[in-house]
This record gives sequence, C-alpha cells and structure tokens, in this order.
Amino acid sequence: MNYSVGQVAGFAGVTVRTLHHYDDIGLLVPSERSHAGHRRYSDTDLDRLQQILFYRQLGFPLDEVAALLDDPDADPRAHLRRQHELLTARIEKLQKMAAAVEHAMEARTMGLKLTPEERFEVFGDNDPEQYAEEVEERWGDTDEYADSQRRTASYTKEDWKRIQAEAADWGERYGALMAADEPPTGEAAMTLAEEHRQHICTWFYECSYEIHRCLGEMYVSDERFKAFYDVLRPGLAEHLRDAIVANAARHTS
Repeated sequence: MNYSVGQVAGFAGVTVRTLHHYDDIGLLVPSERSHAGHRRYSDTDLDRLQQILFYRQLGFPLDEVAALLDDPDADPRAHLRRQHELLTARIEKLQKMAAAVEHAMEARTMGLKLTPEERFEVFGDNDPEQYAEEVEERWGDTDEYADSQRRTASYTKEDWKRIQAEAADWGERYGALMAADEPPTGEAAMTLAEEHRQHICTWFYECSYEIHRCLGEMYVSDERFKAFYDVLRPGLAEHLRDAIVANAARHTS
C-alpha cells in the first residue's frame, strides 16, 4: 500500500509542511508519485519517518538524523540498540531535571497567601517560597517586583491553578511548535513569545519588550530556568529566547 501526504501527516501527528520540508532536504523522499505528481509514501517510508521522529524527539538536528539513518554500516537492530541507549540516558536526564524544576517557581510564586493545605494542592511538594529571599534580593527594588507582590498577594487557590494551567497549555503548544520544526523567527513562534509576555503582564507585572528580552537571556544563562523550559522539550529555552528577541524586534522597530 501507499499513502498520501495528508494521510501520513495524520498517522504521524506532523504537519504536511513538515513532510514537504523533509522531502525538499532529502531526509524523507516518498517512494512514489501519483500520475498527477502527488507524493505517495510506502510502508518503508513510514518506517523511516518513525525513525526520524524518534531522533527529533531526542533533540537531534535534522542533518545528524540524516547521517544516522543513511549510515551504510547500520542495520535496524543497531538503530534499536542506539534508541534504547538514548532513551535510558534521556530518562536519567529527565529525572535530574525534574528535581530542578522547583527552582523556577520563583518566577510565579511571590507573595502567596494560601493555607498550607492549599499550597500543597496547588504546588505539590514544591515550596513556593523557597527562593523568596533571593527574588527580593535580585529584584526587590524594582517597580515590577512591587507590582507583582501587590497583585499576587490577593490571588486565591483558583487563581494559581489557572495560572499554572495556562502555563502548561502554553508549554504544550510551544513544544508542538518545535516538533514541527518551526523556526524561532517565524510567525508561529513569535506569536507564542508574545503570548508568554502577555501572561506575565496579566498575572504579575507590566513586562515591556526590553524586560522580556532580559528574561529570555536569563532563561538560557540561569541553569534553573533553562532546566524548567528544557524539561518541556530539549532546546526550548534557547528557541524561546530567540523567539522573544524576534518578537520584540518586530514590535519595537
């Protein structure tokens, strides 16, 4: 059997645009074409796509994926062994990164007025005020810190749950954007970068484009923030930083 590009996109959970791109760069060239010139994918093509998406999920650049799959000395069993090794390493890394996520709570949890029971319900085992002293030391003399303190002091449990839900939804959509190989300078990435800025403006303080750029740099330079974003998808911190810069440029130029 063979399948259309639309069918394959549906099977694999990728966009037609991504499949076109893979064809254009020679990473996944469909085995056949219809009489009208439309792409037709075989089962062998689907096997290769599965391998591509696996390595992409692990954060491999497309050129490295092509080199791995086109290695004449490799066989399917070798790929399976390598994937098992990579997955094991990824699991170990994620376990370490999960422990670091709590450090990023400083960006969201200033001025909490929740009961101990409510804090546990909203934040689980994380101590929302663990880094309160550091936050005050770094930003305590800024208008943004004062604004954030004023706003969050009145937030209820439901407010914090909504904040976390919005952030989680944004993270899923940004991860999907990266999975589709959208560039950080593209419209889709800049739109999500702007949504990120607006989330801060809505819930914490007025985040100017200049401040947003500074935050983007911190997401990369501060290992705690980098771990928080990269646990969503490897490389997300750098991708978001570049999208923030591009979005700021288009609004301030």
